Amino acid sequence: MDLEQKRKEILVSALTKLLNVAMAHGFVRGIMLKKADKKIYELFVEVNPFGRPRKVQYDKYLVTRNLVYAVDKALKNKNISPKVRRGLLKVLLGNIFFGGEDRLEAFRKKFGCSPPGFLTISPGGACNLHCEGCYAGDLSQERDKLDFDLVDRIITEKTENWASFFTVFSGGEPFMWRSQGKNILDIVEKHMDNYFLIYTNGTLIDEEMAERMAELGNVTPAISIEGFEEETDTRRGKGVYQKILKAFENLRKVGVPFGISVTATKENAELLLSDEFIDFYFNQQGAIYGWIFQYMPIGCRFTLDLLITPEQRLNMYLREQKLIEEDKLFIADFWNSGAISDGCLCAGRSGGYFYIDWHGNIMPCVFTPYSTDNIIDVYKRGENLNDVLQTPFLEAVRKWQKEYGYMAPPDQVGNEITPCPIRDHHRHFYQILNEHHARPINPEAEEALKAHDFIEGLSAYGEKVEELTHEIWDKEYIEPERKNSKEKASR
Repeated sequence: MDLEQKRKEILVSALTKLLNVAMAHGFVRGIMLKKADKKIYELFVEVNPFGRPRKVQYDKYLVTRNLVYAVDKALKNKNISPKVRRGLLKVLLGNIFFGGEDRLEAFRKKFGCSPPGFLTISPGGACNLHCEGCYAGDLSQERDKLDFDLVDRIITEKTENWASFFTVFSGGEPFMWRSQGKNILDIVEKHMDNYFLIYTNGTLIDEEMAERMAELGNVTPAISIEGFEEETDTRRGKGVYQKILKAFENLRKVGVPFGISVTATKENAELLLSDEFIDFYFNQQGAIYGWIFQYMPIGCRFTLDLLITPEQRLNMYLREQKLIEEDKLFIADFWNSGAISDGCLCAGRSGGYFYIDWHGNIMPCVFTPYSTDNIIDVYKRGENLNDVLQTPFLEAVRKWQKEYGYMAPPDQVGNEITPCPIRDHHRHFYQILNEHHARPINPEAEEALKAHDFIEGLSAYGEKVEELTHEIWDKEYIEPERKNSKEKASR
C-alpha cells in the first residue's frame, strides 16, 4: 500500500467515526442536515459537472436531499441501529464515495467510458409465493439456481473491475436461496465492502434473520406490497400481508433500514400514491424508501390489460413530483423518474447495470426476458464481465440510449419521462431483438415475441404516453436549455 492510499484510508476512517458520532446526536445532526441540503443543491444544480439540463439536476437534488431526510427521520425514530449506522457510513464513504478511483480510471482508459455502477442478480428461481402476473414467470423449482461460488465470483469481479460496491438481489425469493450449505446473508457477509439491496416478499424475515441483518449492517430489504391487506393478499395469497407487517416489526426492533416495493397496475395506481398509503407505510411502519415499478406485461399470464393507462401514468407523474418536492418523500418510479438516472439504466450503461438470472442468462434489465449469452458460458470461455459488456445485444441497447439523448447536449435530450426501450419504445426494441437474435428465456417471452397484437398494443401504449408527457418535458426541461444555448451563441 502506497503512502497516499494509506493517508486516504486514515482520512476516511476518521471522517466515518466523526460522522457516526454526529449522526447519533439530534442537535448536531440537525446542523449537518441543513448544510448537507445546501451542498447537495450546489453540487447538482449550480456546479452541474456533466452539463445536464438544469431541471434534470434539480430532480436529482430533490431525490438525494430526500434520502438524507429519510435517514435522519429513521435515526430520530431509532429505526437504524448504531451498528447499521457505522456499517452504512463505512461502505458509503469508504467505498461508494471515495473508493476504487484507480480501478475506475483503469476502466475508463481502456474502454473510453465509465463502468456500470452495480449488478442485479437473481441467484435462485425458487419462491414460496405464486403471485398473479409475476414478472419472472412461474417460479417453483428449487434446482433452478446459481452456485454460491459463481455468485461470489461475479460480485468479486465487478467490485475489482468496476469499483462497484453496490449489489441488488432479486428472484425468485432471495431468502429461499441455498447453495453449497450457504444462504443469501452468507454472500452478504462475504462481501462486507458492498452494500446490498434485496427485493423480497418479506414472509421469511423472522426475528433471527432480522438480527443477522442488523449484525451485518450492509443490507436493506425492499419488501413487496400491493396496497393494504385486501390488495396484497389478493395477488400474493391469504395471510401474506400480516406476515409482511410482522417482518416490518422485526426489522424496526433491531434497527435494519427497509423500504417497500410496489407494482402499480391500473387497478391500484391511485391507492399507491394516496395520503393514507403514504402515511401508513412511511410514517407508521417506518419505511425509509419506496420503489415504484409500473406493471410490465411479461412473465406468467402477462397481459396489457393490467398496464396503468397513459392518463393514469401522467397523473402518477404529477403526484410523484409533489410527494418528492413538497413532502420530501424518498421514492423513485423506475419509469416516471427517468430524469434522475439520465434515462434508461440498463444494458451495462455507465453508472447503470445489467441483469443475471438463476440460470446465468445475461439480460439488459430485469424486465427484458431476452438474452444472447450466459455468464456460465462466459467464464468457461475464459472471459469476464468486461467481455459481457462488449456483446452486440447490449451494445445495441446502449447505442439506442445514446441516440435517444443519453449524455447529449442539454437541449437535445430525449423525453426521460418515457425512458424505457422495452415499454415506452417497443417498436425500436423489437427491432433490436430481431437484429441480434436474442432468445426468449421463458415460454411467455417467446409468446410475446410472436404476438402481433401484443407488439402493436405495447408500441401504441408508449406512443400515447409520449404524446401526453411531451409538453411537460419540452417546456420544463428542454426549452430553458434551448434559450440558454441561443443566448450563448449570440454573445
